[in-house]
Amino acid sequence: MLAEYKTVKQFGVEEIVIKKSRFIGHAKPVSTEEEAIQFIQSIKKEHSMATHNCSAYMIGERNEIQKQSDDGEPSGTAGKPILEVIKNQGLKNIAVVVTRYFGGIMLGAGGLIRAYTDGAVVGIAAAGPVYQVLHREVHIEIDYTWHGKVENELRSRDMLMGETAFTDKVTLTCLPTAGEAEQFAAWMTDVTQGQGVIQLGAERYVEHDEWPLP
Repeated sequence: MLAEYKTVKQFGVEEIVIKKSRFIGHAKPVSTEEEAIQFIQSIKKEHSMATHNCSAYMIGERNEIQKQSDDGEPSGTAGKPILEVIKNQGLKNIAVVVTRYFGGIMLGAGGLIRAYTDGAVVGIAAAGPVYQVLHREVHIEIDYTWHGKVENELRSRDMLMGETAFTDKVTLTCLPTAGEAEQFAAWMTDVTQGQGVIQLGAERYVEHDEWPLP
């Protein structure tokens, strides 16, 4: 699994008008090619009266799946520019559709490339670019007498926290990055002077608006 990657937060849509043609950019996070295809088909259905619904998507840790469609526009003037925007912004696991309603004025090849580029940019911006960062759960079980000290130490480190369970003991779930989890667990053993039960848990992606953190 990747330590981190950049994608978009949610479905987003934004419209621009260029020489009376409406260009509507749609973007959505996807994890499989099937999801990407379903998303593109749903936009085509929603905008079935549009002149074109051009698209591109890129999926996989190493960008293994890359597809694009000009959907009737001159070859290389729509799908490729959309895919280039995805690449230039360093995004993964994303599908983008730019819908065009023709306004009666021809744009030429260069104009189309710029228009579909701009349509992709505004759609992605509306979807909210984010970073998915791989974290690992570290569970810390301690007596109540240790709770205040441990919380203060975690707060001073600005540690990302999950749930805290209060039973006969206190169990805190911390979320260091996956690469720092073992070092963090060793540090917590020192903090609790070996009195805590420290267990490494599952890895999972956590969303961040920026990365690395300031």
